[in-house]
Amino acid sequence: MRIALIHDWLNGMRGGEKVFEVLCELFPRADVFTLFYEPLKVSPLIRSMKVRESPVARFVPGARRHYRWLLPFMPSMIEAMRLKDYDLAVSTSHCVAKGIKPEPENTPHVCYCFTPMRYVWDKYHDYFGDMRRPSSWLMPLAREPLQKWDTETAADITQFLTSSEYVRGRIREHLLRDALVIPPPVDYAKFGETERSPGDFFLTVSALEPYKRVDVAIEAFRELGLPLKIAGSGTRMAQLRRAAPPNVEFLGWVSDEALASLYSCARALIFPQDEDFGIVPLEAASSGCPVIAYGHGGAMETIADGETGIFFCEQTPECLADAVRAFRPADFDSAKLRAHARLFDRPVFKQRMADTLSCFIRPGAERPPA
Repeated sequence: MRIALIHDWLNGMRGGEKVFEVLCELFPRADVFTLFYEPLKVSPLIRSMKVRESPVARFVPGARRHYRWLLPFMPSMIEAMRLKDYDLAVSTSHCVAKGIKPEPENTPHVCYCFTPMRYVWDKYHDYFGDMRRPSSWLMPLAREPLQKWDTETAADITQFLTSSEYVRGRIREHLLRDALVIPPPVDYAKFGETERSPGDFFLTVSALEPYKRVDVAIEAFRELGLPLKIAGSGTRMAQLRRAAPPNVEFLGWVSDEALASLYSCARALIFPQDEDFGIVPLEAASSGCPVIAYGHGGAMETIADGETGIFFCEQTPECLADAVRAFRPADFDSAKLRAHARLFDRPVFKQRMADTLSCFIRPGAERPPA
């Protein structure tokens, strides 16, 4: 069996890369294709794979650092990568990985779609609504061609998989395809062994990007005057730090070990974003930490209202502040939180992926181990 694994870019270990890592466990001899690859920023398991990077990344100076500027050219970049004589292609995609073209054309191609390209669909204005940024001047020219390409290439996928019913609905709307929902994994083993010892601070764990709406949390805690720690980095780090009051602390990127300690000591996790799924609330639940979340999107499928967290109904600082005031830690049982998180544990996801992908492997070939 010749297996090809395709991922948009491998330059960090976020939720998508943790899904991709499980595929690497299932198919350790697979070839990996990606647009941009920075080995020191991914896990040892991914580094152990045979990775083929786009020629653009290798030969264009600064491409790996400024890859976001290449978005209009990414469809042609992924289509230029040769994927010949494989028995199965499995892509994990939030951008263009699903657009790779296996040869011959009847090669099964299963795509785990994290989301239709959010930059050109429902999150377009979050990324490009600020006309002070040069990218916002150029993207109106590229948006419609990218939308067309995104929909057209979806027709070539044998089977779509996705993380939540919420994303499944967007795949139907934008890509005109249906998808099988397999919730992504939380690594319970990393977060479930910590002893719960809540302190006086609240915690936000997020990439610092526009659509994550960390600004809502910052403004709510300006009003509340309570301590808020923010773990994560991103393009809006400097802007958010300048705007934050003294009771808000930015921690930058933190290791999984440090993050487990933060979850176990936080009074609650603050989750203000409209997320496709939301592994972070499940990491918090693994540590026995309840969540105060915006009641929309994937969070509605991973947080049990009143049992593992509470929701606020409007994505505004005022509504979040009211929810924090109403939050009562005594209402939540750490054991129940941990039990809920284990429903999404990594072995559960791995088994479901192995069973699903086995359907696309020819009779008599080696099956992926669960």
